[in-house]
Amino acid sequence: MDADGLIAACATGTEERAARRAGYRTARVGIRASRGVPAGELVSFGVAGGLNGAPIGTVIDATRVVDESGIVLWEGKGLGLGRPGTILAIDRLVDDPEELRRLHEETGANAVDMESGVLAATGRLRGCVRAISDSPQEPLGRLARAVTPDGRAKPVEFLAALALAPKNTVRALVNIRRALRALSRASATGGSGSA
Repeated sequence: MDADGLIAACATGTEERAARRAGYRTARVGIRASRGVPAGELVSFGVAGGLNGAPIGTVIDATRVVDESGIVLWEGKGLGLGRPGTILAIDRLVDDPEELRRLHEETGANAVDMESGVLAATGRLRGCVRAISDSPQEPLGRLARAVTPDGRAKPVEFLAALALAPKNTVRALVNIRRALRALSRASATGGSGSA
């Protein structure tokens, strides 16, 4: 794929690998872009929490990024790589099903992430492509704590998640992998991006 010089800004190494497979130049920015934002035109690329019942693996090709009050932080045509939609930019991890539903009702967003708002603030965001990896019906649970702010795995938290909630943790890992595959596939082929 020719990503036209765009840099896929990814929170984690697994997202970065998926972006490379799709043909992007990449930069790992960490959670909430805590590692900083690279120069150049950016695509917010990775997984996101679903808000509106879209199945795991659905690729959202954002045409808008909004904050919790519904203010538009970025608006564009999208990149033609998935279902058009809205991403909610938030500065904290949200894994509570009721709060996720409330956020959807209040903002109309399809999914939530913690990087797109920071990237939008640069004025260099050209697209936002996110695959649904969890939802109010299938939350991350304790696994959500298993990543450092700079996007690296926290082995102790990962093991704790496996020990304390093995079934939920394995399901969440399978869902994340499914979302990343859908993201790579949609980006590489320009396809619809559904799982």
